[in-house]
Amino acid sequence: MSDTYEIHIFEPKSVMFSRGPGGVFQGVIGGKPYEELVVFRAFPFLYTTKYISIRDAKGEELGIVRDIEKLDEESCKELDRELQFRYFLPRVTRVDSVKHKTDLWLWELQTTLGPTRMAMRNLHEHMQFPGGSRIILTDINGKRCEITDWRALDGHSRKQLTDVV
Repeated sequence: MSDTYEIHIFEPKSVMFSRGPGGVFQGVIGGKPYEELVVFRAFPFLYTTKYISIRDAKGEELGIVRDIEKLDEESCKELDRELQFRYFLPRVTRVDSVKHKTDLWLWELQTTLGPTRMAMRNLHEHMQFPGGSRIILTDINGKRCEITDWRALDGHSRKQLTDVV
């Protein structure tokens, strides 16, 4: 009898992931085929390609992929693609302005998907610093975007971030 709380780490050679009909993420785990699989990051902001929870269609965890880079090429590609679908996070390419008005911080940003605006009540609750110079921004409506490295942004953008980073 297995422990309900036991964490199973997959050996890279014991799993294979691909796309099924209609683009459904599927795979073979320990020789058993699964027509539909669901993925979650155990540490969504800290480790984007490591410690990936693989679950069946009912949401029951089958195990953890320690590092997708250790998988075969197709499995790595498809698992990364599935993670991109689940954790859609536009990247900030420029910070046009950050202004504090009354009780809101108003951000004007350029992202990989075009311009966007964000409003935050306070910076402490709406900015996460998962490591290095990476910042995850979340506005009051739950919209998110990512600054992958604030130090690598242009001079104007860095100046806008002076009061908030």
